[in-house]
Amino acid sequence: MNRLFVVNKPIFRTSNGYMGYVKRKYHTKKVGFSGTLDPFATGCLIVATGQYTKLFQYLDKTPKSYKATLWLGANSPSLDIEKVDSIRDVTPLPREHIEEVLHTLKGELTYYPPKFSAKKVNGKRAYELARKGREIDLKQITSTIDDIKLINYNHPFIHFEATVSEGTYIRSLGALIADQLGVDATLSSLHRIHEGKFRYDNEKALDPFIHLAIPSNVYTGDEDYLELGKKLSVDYFEQKENGVYLIKTAHFFSIIEIAEGKVKYRFNRIPKFEEDTCTV
Repeated sequence: MNRLFVVNKPIFRTSNGYMGYVKRKYHTKKVGFSGTLDPFATGCLIVATGQYTKLFQYLDKTPKSYKATLWLGANSPSLDIEKVDSIRDVTPLPREHIEEVLHTLKGELTYYPPKFSAKKVNGKRAYELARKGREIDLKQITSTIDDIKLINYNHPFIHFEATVSEGTYIRSLGALIADQLGVDATLSSLHRIHEGKFRYDNEKALDPFIHLAIPSNVYTGDEDYLELGKKLSVDYFEQKENGVYLIKTAHFFSIIEIAEGKVKYRFNRIPKFEEDTCTV
């Protein structure tokens, strides 16, 4: 079974752990997901089964939008409610000041990812080292904040929405907001609204080939060569420039790469999308 869809990940479930439920629901063993959500986070999680799991790296998943709540006065080394170690009273802040701070964060940001994250440090996940109390030397990363706005301020909770580039850590964004406000704070809720055009819609099966971030090309040679995975000549492609392309035939899709006049397969014989691919 080949299926691409969006699940609404529940709170306090790991993204990977939730795949066990998905496997049972759709009676399949091969399941993958893209865009890990923290256990305390909810919302849009892209899931695929069967051969469609090979397509994650080619999907158009940006920008991403989130709704989040920042809890003023709460402190947590994980930057979320899972490890809150202290709570202090904070004097209410002017709404205008909060809006000004959010506005200053638009654009390109360079910052450190959370210590409790899936970033790898010397082959180990940062959260694995952090849980053992190890010192972690994380490198700064750069993200783009396309938009960020205040939704509501009900002291001590700041509710905001942000549209960001792929790979942005909203927990770190919350920490940056707290630093500029001059208070301790941590995220108490996080919900991913969408990734690119991927939104939760009752786990409706999606056509992956309209969500790819790669251009199409036309193969004018014998389709049997594609079907059998034979060596291809660049002369039989309409576009001959270097790049990764989607190739459509009457029965299946292929993804090929053209580099320096040579053609190689990335994936071959990916079945076409069928509207009713699963019975639950």
